[in-house]
Amino acid sequence: MFEADLAARLGIPRGVTAIIGGGGKTTLLRTLAEGLSGTVLLCTTTHILPFDGLPLLLSPDRETLAAALNTHRVVCAGVPEPETGKLTALPYALTGLADYVLVEADGSRGYPLKGHAGYEPVIPPEADRVVQVVGLSGLQEPICRVVHRPEIFAAQLHVRPGEAVTPARLAAVLNREALADVILLNQAEDWRGVAGLLCGLLRTPAVVCSLKERWLL
Repeated sequence: MFEADLAARLGIPRGVTAIIGGGGKTTLLRTLAEGLSGTVLLCTTTHILPFDGLPLLLSPDRETLAAALNTHRVVCAGVPEPETGKLTALPYALTGLADYVLVEADGSRGYPLKGHAGYEPVIPPEADRVVQVVGLSGLQEPICRVVHRPEIFAAQLHVRPGEAVTPARLAAVLNREALADVILLNQAEDWRGVAGLLCGLLRTPAVVCSLKERWLL
């Protein structure tokens, strides 16, 4: 089963896992929720849209959340932001809320790649593991077109934002930021060979997959 195999390959432990980066974070949260055995809470430390088809709890207290997880194996919860329709962070510690608490802890505005400002990502202190999603669809494209905060990404490489994202440049930024315990190289549909090369350049363990086509290398 793809979902369970992915959770195992990423080493998702019981407790709190933070999901950061770009190029499939929200899809990864939902996919992991399907593959994990036990109760799952989907939430955020930044902003996230509610998940279609899943029970949604708005500003729940801990008792309400616990009661919902007695009825539903997977729930999404957060504090609503009326202006955007998105959810923001729950106002209490995340430890012990569910068997697995999956937290979207980064914003990327839909871009496959990201350069992180000093205050990012917003990893909860309770996190037992951090997974960084990297969208390989950004490879060989200009930094300014495929990276959230392209000026930060480019500055780390001492190049211009109009220059291309090569595998070596992407690896250099990921190695320099060193934000995660494991990296998920997603959107590998057209980049299987390059993904293997990129894995060899990274200092952090990496898993290659297509969340869209549901396969792992």
